[in-house]
Amino acid sequence: MKKFAVIVAGGSGQRMRSAVPKQFLLLKNKPILWHTINAFFEAFADIEIRLVLPAEHLEKGKEIAALFQQNNQIQLVQGGNTRFQSVKNGLAYTEADSIVFVHDGVRCLITPALIKLCMDQALIKGSAIPAVVATDSIRIAKNNDESVVADRNNVRIIQTPQTFQSNILLEAFKQEYSDSFTDEATVVEAYGKPVFLIDGEFSNIKITRPIDLLIAEKILEERSAF
Repeated sequence: MKKFAVIVAGGSGQRMRSAVPKQFLLLKNKPILWHTINAFFEAFADIEIRLVLPAEHLEKGKEIAALFQQNNQIQLVQGGNTRFQSVKNGLAYTEADSIVFVHDGVRCLITPALIKLCMDQALIKGSAIPAVVATDSIRIAKNNDESVVADRNNVRIIQTPQTFQSNILLEAFKQEYSDSFTDEATVVEAYGKPVFLIDGEFSNIKITRPIDLLIAEKILEERSAF
């Protein structure tokens, strides 16, 4: 079965306090986005990548794509004003009867093992949404300074790649945009299809702040030691 990864990389360097968009910052001498793409090629050598970037960063995306022998399997796609539209733009270059992974470009520590597990479950159940249990106490904010405790045993922190059979995802993205669409799972649920969680990885962090880059460097160092 054909496999497509829609990698969305529309972030800025604002919270990283960097003039360089975070997806292009260097991690172990390579752009963060390179590590993300490489994980998918390590999982499946024949996967097709749809790299979604803002118009002003497409040329930089081409430079990163050129670093791969499989650069002919990487297609650059211009993003939209929302994540929903950016993913929809990427999906326009996928095909029916395939498995589609939608992944945050700055989740660069994703492992090939998790990518493969997501595909295995999506083939059976139609979807695979990586998630990890909450380890901190969770409170839900109410009016003013009030809050209520949530049972953290029932709380899951959602990750990517959110993985689907293409016939489900492509149809779901024909809906009109809603502010309730926070990720692909919410789009699919609004279409009337259930989504199924799968155990994610605590190391599958999203690079957002400077400390995340330090954590990522340490994780990669530990992985290379084995």
